[in-house]
Amino acid sequence: MSEQSIIDKTPSPITTQSLIHDLNTLGIQAGMTLLVHSSMSKIGWISGGAQAVIEALLSVLGDDGTLIMPTHSAQNSNPANWQRPPVPESWWETIRENRPAYDPRITPTREMGTIAEMFRNYPDVKRSAHPVGSFSAIGKHTDTLLDNHTSLERMFGDESPIGKLYELDGYVLLLGVGHGNNTSIHLAEYRADLPPKSPFKEGCAMLVDGQRQWVEFDMFPIDDEDFPQIGVDFAKAHSQVEGNVGLADAILVKQRQLVDFAVQWMETNRT
Repeated sequence: MSEQSIIDKTPSPITTQSLIHDLNTLGIQAGMTLLVHSSMSKIGWISGGAQAVIEALLSVLGDDGTLIMPTHSAQNSNPANWQRPPVPESWWETIRENRPAYDPRITPTREMGTIAEMFRNYPDVKRSAHPVGSFSAIGKHTDTLLDNHTSLERMFGDESPIGKLYELDGYVLLLGVGHGNNTSIHLAEYRADLPPKSPFKEGCAMLVDGQRQWVEFDMFPIDDEDFPQIGVDFAKAHSQVEGNVGLADAILVKQRQLVDFAVQWMETNRT
């Protein structure tokens, strides 16, 4: 979406203060541990852009709150598995041999949005160690959330920031996106009693004893195709807070309640 089209649909500039008002109205409170998935273009034209959104979130959460965002780097993966878009097979080995090693300070996000990309560079923000599925956070529970995110095979499992958020009984804010983008539902895939699926061969460039290596591993298969339907059925069965932040549709849910629901849903509906 072009900036002009965003301007055209925005009645008046959205500001840090108007965002704070909207976040408060939605029910976000000081002291929360909050995972945010976002699409900035859906919010409207913001005076200050992504910086204003981050400052509004930090202001509302306060000193005792914790803000966490996905900062995945899916480009650091096995090119044989790429679909959006695929690349020629003749390129695969060149990519594997030349992809720079994951560096939490430098490696950019992919398809995480402008807000998350700015957030990973924000002062005092830390980023987890997973070379493909990292998260970044700031606030009271940062170390608890991000430490030991090292299991290559189960990047969204119990030891991941998603699993730690569950233990902290935290919240998820979907800001201009739906449950199809809700990474927390992947935790339910790891926990649900489902027919076993064969792992697939994954890989990434990472530092091993200080040296760049291409590391291959068997990846637990995950699938987000039914996440939107899980979100629809969850909203029918449980209360989720819905409102607007700027022009964006926003959803606020307790992550633990959603994950528990998704486990039961998958065990009933996935075969």
